[in-house]
Amino acid sequence: MAVTPVKRAFKYRFYPSDVQAAELARTFGCVRKVYNLALAARSEAWARQERVNYHATSAMLTAWKRTEELAFLNEVSSVPLQQTLRHLQSAFTHFLAKRAKYPRFKSRKRSRKSAEYTTSGFRFRGGALTLAKMADPLDIVWSRPLPAGAKPSTVTVSQDAAGRWFVSILCEDPGVKALPATDAAIGIDVGLNHLLALSTGEKVANPRHERRDRTRLAKAQREMSRKAKGSANRQKARRRVATVHARIADRRRDLLHQLTTRLVRENQTLVIEDLTVRNMVRNRPLARAISDAGWREFRCLLEYKAAWYGREVVAVDRFFPSSRLCSGCGSVRERVPLSVRTWTCGTCGAAHDRDVNAAKNLLAAGLAATVCGAGVRPQRSSPGGQSVMKQKPPRREP
Repeated sequence: MAVTPVKRAFKYRFYPSDVQAAELARTFGCVRKVYNLALAARSEAWARQERVNYHATSAMLTAWKRTEELAFLNEVSSVPLQQTLRHLQSAFTHFLAKRAKYPRFKSRKRSRKSAEYTTSGFRFRGGALTLAKMADPLDIVWSRPLPAGAKPSTVTVSQDAAGRWFVSILCEDPGVKALPATDAAIGIDVGLNHLLALSTGEKVANPRHERRDRTRLAKAQREMSRKAKGSANRQKARRRVATVHARIADRRRDLLHQLTTRLVRENQTLVIEDLTVRNMVRNRPLARAISDAGWREFRCLLEYKAAWYGREVVAVDRFFPSSRLCSGCGSVRERVPLSVRTWTCGTCGAAHDRDVNAAKNLLAAGLAATVCGAGVRPQRSSPGGQSVMKQKPPRREP
């Protein structure tokens, strides 16, 4: 059976010349303008209960370019403009499938600045990448090599809020193959005191990247608040705030990549809890700490790497009482407040670390689910028959 090569994006930082930066800035603006025009047209048609698809908006783009008001759209490559229409089509597809909200208009200040080029919009030869409408190749810092003989299918150029320029090159990576099968399985409980607690007893410290840079961030934000709105000094101060945020995000992402890669390489089955982080961050006292931990990003990284390397990720129901269930005898404690980090089972006398015990219970529940092929639901009674669902369990027990 032929194995389909995995398509992988390789992201690099680059330093454009003044001419290239101006060209990319125009492209970003035109991409945003076309997206908003197409969204407005589709929204008006939606109100009239008419259907407008990608092909209709593509025809609209041709007509817009012929008008005097929008003639500037001809100054940039047409490839990113067509791609943004395809992105809008995908957004409506997800909306109609009830996987996302209704598409929103792009903002000049808040939306991500990016442009996507397909094969007709760039040239990649001899390790040099040249975009359409540009005479010189991009000055890319090749921090890691592309796969041998790589043929990029799409190239995405972006600029973050800190002013850094990035290029993401999508190509097939034959080096991504399924790892040799193993019998190892592990339960993973995410938390705040410790970022991860594993069923093996190992705990991974929570570095709290945002807390470590909180003083620097607060100082930068105070300086920005003192600048006059719309002034050049405020833009410089805003850039300094974004630089601190970028530093925090980069360090968090780097740690999560290291952790997920190690866990996927060492284990065949990885069991996690199916958390709704979007709802959990509504808890004001814990929202900042939860966002800093990056639980959602951890799960996303774990799932796509497991798919790459032939591993399995099992998500246990969020109402499963993993922290209150004794991993030794199976009895359920009535209540375990968040302040209680260790507890002793009243039935068998086993002493438990709250997080490690939860990881062990998640592992047992996940393995049981893989055997029977069913989802893991909350345990409704202890071995003695006493109901444990009279008190609704909390949505999350770190």
